[in-house]
Amino acid sequence: MDAHVSTEGSATQAAYDALAAYTLTLGDPAFIHQHVVDAFAAQHATEATKPITVAFALIGLYLHVERGLTGRQVQRAHMMLARRSRTWPVFRLPETRGAMTAADVLAAPAGPARDRAISSWSAVVWSAYAEIAPEVAALARAHGLDAWTPGESVSQ
Repeated sequence: MDAHVSTEGSATQAAYDALAAYTLTLGDPAFIHQHVVDAFAAQHATEATKPITVAFALIGLYLHVERGLTGRQVQRAHMMLARRSRTWPVFRLPETRGAMTAADVLAAPAGPARDRAISSWSAVVWSAYAEIAPEVAALARAHGLDAWTPGESVSQ
């Protein structure tokens, strides 16, 4: 089990692993696997989770849900952010982070229905962080991501 997620049991990790395997085998240019990684990390973070993990997950969800970026575009944003900063804020973790889970997504039929479920799951998890969403958006702005077009370099 990843050290950055809570230990809720092997079924939770198994659902995530199966979902990750599914998205990695798609070979899709949109790279929806990134949304799975971000939603799971944000949903299962604990006080012991590294700040960079939570920050990247929340920025990824913000960019996907609020800005409509693809997983590939979010991945590029993460790579750019990793080169820019070594210090990340500690975000307050909400008690509940959405009723939809990786297992619910995995229950959707493989293909377009499951892919839509991944986006729905991302939105559910992101909405659980509504109270701190302005802080996440401000962090994205501080790093030039609000006006950023994927593929461009960002000057700071």
